[in-house]
Amino acid sequence: MSGHDQLVLCLCELTRLLWKLLLPLVFLCVLLIAVLVLLVLAVRFWLQSSRNARRARDGRPTVAFFHPYCNAGGGGERVLWCAIRALQSRYVDINFVVYTGDLGVTGQQILDGARRRFNIALPRPVQFVFLRHRLLVEPGLFPHFTLLGQSVGSVFLGWEALMEFVPDIYIDSMGYAFTLPLFRYLGGCSVGSYVHYPTISTDMLSVVRERNPRFNNPDYVSNSLFLSAFKVVYYCLLALLYGMAGSCSDLIMVNSSWTLDHILSLWRAPNRTSVVYPPCDVSAFMDVPLEEDGDRKCHSIVSIGQFRPEKDHRLQIRAFKKVLDRRREGAGGREALKLVLIGGCRNQEDEDRVLMLRGLCQELGVADRVAFKLNVPFEELKREIAEATIGLHTMWNEHFGIGIVECMAAGKVILAHKSGGPKLDIVVPFEGGQTGFLADDEDSYAEAVERILALAPASRLHIRRNARQSVARFSDQEFEACFLAAMEPLMGTLER
Repeated sequence: MSGHDQLVLCLCELTRLLWKLLLPLVFLCVLLIAVLVLLVLAVRFWLQSSRNARRARDGRPTVAFFHPYCNAGGGGERVLWCAIRALQSRYVDINFVVYTGDLGVTGQQILDGARRRFNIALPRPVQFVFLRHRLLVEPGLFPHFTLLGQSVGSVFLGWEALMEFVPDIYIDSMGYAFTLPLFRYLGGCSVGSYVHYPTISTDMLSVVRERNPRFNNPDYVSNSLFLSAFKVVYYCLLALLYGMAGSCSDLIMVNSSWTLDHILSLWRAPNRTSVVYPPCDVSAFMDVPLEEDGDRKCHSIVSIGQFRPEKDHRLQIRAFKKVLDRRREGAGGREALKLVLIGGCRNQEDEDRVLMLRGLCQELGVADRVAFKLNVPFEELKREIAEATIGLHTMWNEHFGIGIVECMAAGKVILAHKSGGPKLDIVVPFEGGQTGFLADDEDSYAEAVERILALAPASRLHIRRNARQSVARFSDQEFEACFLAAMEPLMGTLER
């Protein structure tokens, strides 16, 4: 027998063996799938039994909000507390729960913090479920593949939350979309989401494709064709999974036109998606006097925003340095201008970032003209805004910008980034009049500051009046009305 014949014979024998193994393999796969389905059904039955027992004991249904950083001082937390306040006022026979990872404080301290920072007091107490493994969604835990790591970590954190408490309605109010299928299919809950910012967006894909360096696209990636191509594939796969998870939501609320466009393209659920602008306490700033500021000896530029990398405080400091350099050469001098950075620190990473920013101020020689105000109470925040001439914002593709609205309500001249929600929803003409300024790099920011300060006091006052009048649509009352209207179908699923 030739070598060729032997090879053919071996291939035939191998084919017969594989054919004989095919049926057992198919049977094994079907068996494993059946076991998995039974396991899921058993877990779902157990969780629903736990919920039914709890509901029978309490005598009322429960709505739960998943907000692991509810004690932070950002705009997302303001949305959370205003949403709960609105629901509590409308539905008096429903309990409310907040899943949080803030282990270092008590529930009462969290509520006191909301009252102090946001001037928000709830009609009645809420129950807090403290999660022990919030570390799983910390970006510092995943130096590489951060978005994927946080998404997987959120599933495990969501599982912990589900094991601790099974609600009737589950609301993800912080952007952890991968928890939605967990609560819907295992917990048997009605699920909703309020999206501040998509985990992945087409803009992020464009940044990588065009190889532009950003805070989430470091130089060593943008300078490499291979790494950029790999990251594009990674982002595309993540976007697919993100869209599948988000589409599980029975109700989707987004905070701006920019977010709406991205969520519609990713989650593909237009019939369940609506824009609900976040609540801004505009009434609390309306009593700030609106008068000409030509007699001020020192003009203050105030920035409001958490000390997160995407807020780009470095750009603010560098642009401010350029303004000071120009004023040193001309009239006015650097003593007539100061920058005040106000924001919250969520964790040690944010505190380290503040130290880095202080170091940058020292390096650029502007430390004497830059003040940092961390986790300040509401009254101090209001006082700093009242004393300011310009409200500054530098985040690229900011989803909305509550701090921008607060500055405009206080009658400040706003200078925001020319992208995202500020460009599409906030700093837009009002009754044909200008409401603020937009910029997108160090030079354009510095030029805009110079242009604002060079305006006649009466011209600045006209812009400030337009800005104040334009933000009435972002009030707490408008949010509560729109939020309750959006939530009504979901709340209607509760059997009381």
